[in-house]
Amino acid sequence: MSVAASKSQRVIVGMSGGVDSSVVAWLLKREGFAVEGLHMTNWEADDEYCSAAEDLQDARKVCDALDIPLHHVNFAAQYRDRVFAYFLDEYARGRTPNPDVLCNREIKFGVFADYARRLGAALIATGHYARTRRVGGVTQLHKGIDTNKDQSYFLHAVNGDALDTVLFPLGELDKPAVRRLASDAGLPTHRKKDSTGICFIGERPFREFLSRFLPAQPGDIRALNGQIIGRHTGLMYYTAGQRQGLGIGGTRDGSDDPWYVAGKNLERNELLVVQGSQHPALYHDRVRCEDVTWINSPPAGLADGIRLSAKVRYRQADQACNVQWHDDKGIDIVFDEPQWALACGQYAVLYDGDRCLGGGAIDAIATLAQPDSRRLTA
Repeated sequence: MSVAASKSQRVIVGMSGGVDSSVVAWLLKREGFAVEGLHMTNWEADDEYCSAAEDLQDARKVCDALDIPLHHVNFAAQYRDRVFAYFLDEYARGRTPNPDVLCNREIKFGVFADYARRLGAALIATGHYARTRRVGGVTQLHKGIDTNKDQSYFLHAVNGDALDTVLFPLGELDKPAVRRLASDAGLPTHRKKDSTGICFIGERPFREFLSRFLPAQPGDIRALNGQIIGRHTGLMYYTAGQRQGLGIGGTRDGSDDPWYVAGKNLERNELLVVQGSQHPALYHDRVRCEDVTWINSPPAGLADGIRLSAKVRYRQADQACNVQWHDDKGIDIVFDEPQWALACGQYAVLYDGDRCLGGGAIDAIATLAQPDSRRLTA
């Protein structure tokens, strides 16, 4: 857990109603901490896809089983202002956002942490698979040991100061071990499936959800040779590398390979597609990120460029790269190997070994045919 903590301190656990936070509460109580739970509602919906009510009930069952208090708070207004508004704005701009990153920074380690402190918490704990280390007077963020579940990618925008009083008890465990602990302890959530996807969308069709908030603007689907080969239902419904849902097929130019999204022309409202997953237009070797956030201070040497690794999507293997300042807030990342299906709005997250340094949303991408970073285009 890393944080130097007295076991007499009051710890408030973010109780999501899932197995991970349940095990966190059980572990901390077993260690002798004064544990309380806090369940937050971030999305209010009245349809069959929202599991908020069920999750609250599961959190209550776990807290009852552990004989610990459970608090409940509604942050739906803050979530809409600080996370969902960004999500909609990014899709309206034709980008591919990841709202979980902002949810961690603005909600879980922002207003949630503030509320927990008002309840008297000395520490907060969550079910994230990550680790912290106190080095040289600062709290660093490191990967969880379970490479399949490591969630440092989603935590990269949380400032190190906000992590000073945070416990990640699952950082030293893998998921199978967590399931075993939950089962052995008889926790009511030990068989509950993990949640997947974006929390406020749930299991509902993505297009159905997004169409409630953004008007769709159909347009042409164009191959890179300039030929119009179909119609799209709205650029916001597509992202780089997407194969399903294009509504085009058949043999063209002697090829019957499937079609993939290669990009978007926002000015002409066109979706650009190519045939075959290995098409060169799907590969890029450099990106520019603006408004980069650092967990601690920026690493030394960025003016001349330094060697790091990066992830451009969750669970991706670390990708070797060179990183250099573009301006006082932005960076250019040049990958050793071309990356498949990059999209503006995705986060590029930087690592030095297993230490997560920070990252930022991709604002521009360059293809191998345009190696000069001055020719980066959104």
